[in-house]
Amino acid sequence: MPYSELMIAPMRAELASIGFDELRTAEDVERFMNETEGTAMLVLNSVCGCAAGQARPGVRQALESAVKPDRLGTVFAGQDLEATARARGYFADIPPSSPSIALLKDGEVVYFVPRHRIESRSAEDVAADLTSAFERYFAAAAPA
Repeated sequence: MPYSELMIAPMRAELASIGFDELRTAEDVERFMNETEGTAMLVLNSVCGCAAGQARPGVRQALESAVKPDRLGTVFAGQDLEATARARGYFADIPPSSPSIALLKDGEVVYFVPRHRIESRSAEDVAADLTSAFERYFAAAAPA
């Protein structure tokens, strides 16, 4: 059963307020994933403590870097059930976890941060990981 929308509204707003498109339906996810040109980040958000303490703050910090994704999308595990299932279907070879973060370039997953690489680290570590991946995978795609 999904979590109460009242309970998770502030958790949704934390990413929406910094430019993330909320992908609340399977169709929203398909539209996001079918836009294959450029770079993107998809965050599988969650109510857990590591989403609040490490994932969302780490994502926020990483997006302060000069190189960052062109598009930002998020689904909420435990709430947007069909959207989450559809998003995870694009990463079928990666065990499902939330929170998690996928970086895409031209429609292909180039980097993935599963829960186990979030929950035992600091927000700063998550941000450094993402910033490094932005530089590695997105720098060539960034406008000069």
